[in-house]
Amino acid sequence: MALIPETQFAVQLVGPGELTLNDSKPVPPCGPHQILVKTEAVGLCFSDLKLLAQFSGHVRKSEILTGLTTEVLAEIPSYVPGEKPTVPGHEVVCRVVAVGDKVRHYTLGDRYIVQADYRPLKTAGSNGAFGYNFEGGLQEYILLDERVIGDPDEPEGYMIRVDDSRGDSAVALVEPWACVENSYASTSRCSIKNGGNLLIVVDDPAAVEAASKLAQSVDASIMVAGTAAGSLSGNRVSDLTEVADESYDDIVYFGHDAATIEILNDKLAKGAVINVVLGGKKIGKPVTVGVGRIHYGGTRWVGTTGTDPLASYAMIPKNGEIRPNDRILIAGAGGPMGQMHVIRDLSAGLHGVAVVATDVDENRLQTVARKVEAIGKSGPSFSTSDSRALPADEKFTYFALMAPIPVLVEDSIQRSKPGAIVNIFAGIPAPVKHPLDLDTLIERQVFLFGTSGSEPQDMRAVLAKVTSGALDTNTSVAAISGMAGAKDGLAAVENRTLDGKIIVYPFIHEVGLVSLVDLPNQFPTVAAKLRNGQWCKEAEEEFLRVAQA
Repeated sequence: MALIPETQFAVQLVGPGELTLNDSKPVPPCGPHQILVKTEAVGLCFSDLKLLAQFSGHVRKSEILTGLTTEVLAEIPSYVPGEKPTVPGHEVVCRVVAVGDKVRHYTLGDRYIVQADYRPLKTAGSNGAFGYNFEGGLQEYILLDERVIGDPDEPEGYMIRVDDSRGDSAVALVEPWACVENSYASTSRCSIKNGGNLLIVVDDPAAVEAASKLAQSVDASIMVAGTAAGSLSGNRVSDLTEVADESYDDIVYFGHDAATIEILNDKLAKGAVINVVLGGKKIGKPVTVGVGRIHYGGTRWVGTTGTDPLASYAMIPKNGEIRPNDRILIAGAGGPMGQMHVIRDLSAGLHGVAVVATDVDENRLQTVARKVEAIGKSGPSFSTSDSRALPADEKFTYFALMAPIPVLVEDSIQRSKPGAIVNIFAGIPAPVKHPLDLDTLIERQVFLFGTSGSEPQDMRAVLAKVTSGALDTNTSVAAISGMAGAKDGLAAVENRTLDGKIIVYPFIHEVGLVSLVDLPNQFPTVAAKLRNGQWCKEAEEEFLRVAQA
């Protein structure tokens, strides 16, 4: 292994909106339980901008409360909660260059990609995360602790072993593609949670028998409330405002009052299901719903026009996958993540699937169309449209929402065919609420769901597709950079001036941000290696050769 220097180039976030390029950040020595890895490549992500804006206010920048002791955390120099400067960047491929004497599962020369979301390590409002309260990849060397990252050969390990058959960018981009994979593969609960907290609210006198039957059939801690709940047995509360927020795993409401539903919205715990049993009635007005918590909190809204609450649970799909003959609207398809959804859905091989990609930027739509053509999926199953020109009466059975715009959720309900699925992929901020037509949602049995991030199994699933040649993650790449262009790259992500992913090579110091379109002018020999205009391993190898010459 090459001699490890004492200092390195790094992009550091030192305060809200304060990024600095530090050319002399110390390279920390390995403690007994730690490894030092060399960063081969890192992709820039829109999520980095949330950290940039919020800094210590970000839920993943706060202190770890459970999962590791304060004594262990104090031994990790790269653990940087609160106001401590951090290094962003979580889409990383790296190689081990030093190993502590008590490390059991890592050896020199091993190559890995990083699963960034350390879910067992809890902060006050989220999880610990690589690139947030643990330093990330926009630096030449990263210190990692085995007590955080675990055993790479175990399913729950946060380092995933990769070989040298694929280039740096191709495997670094497994992480964002895994977030896409997670949104389809993730499962939703299709029944009342066993052993959970259940709130039954009965405002419809005709529903008392159905409510009593439900209460007798479940294994849960039950609280009852409502104007018609007097004859129900069990613990009861007279005023819903006395119920603690985010305290129930399931809420079943027998009634149709919008104001009551809005109060119940705040009582949903993380991962909770609210089930509105209309009993032949209508709400008759929009209901303000926590759309941000559908994405970040995993809350689910279902209901029935009838009287049987279990019928509502039965309509919940087992996962977020597209289905044969789905007509799919991908809203905001021109951005990096939207392009990934388009390519994944068209490559699924399901009979009768048709994808409509929408955006407000015609240039981005043209880019999507070119990438679809490059992978051989263009044809009648794919079309693009300016989202503002999409006919109001055009209906779909699946929606993937790439823009964090709450009105898109309501628009999807109105455009839905019966049984439609709405995948709220973009991170609408967790506190945001928006009026929704729950009458239409319930009548058409529309299912809203959202996911955040990915898990190790999602990364392994995507990596398997990459190594087998079934998926080329490099179709996402729009630009490359050395450390000199990393700050410009983050600005380009923020301003959406590039229509794809940006890959930074930290050991290339002086090269600024270069779009693939501009490669012929700045690096003609690299441009000559592109494959159908797309980034590839051969172009990357040539770039690393000439940029370091």
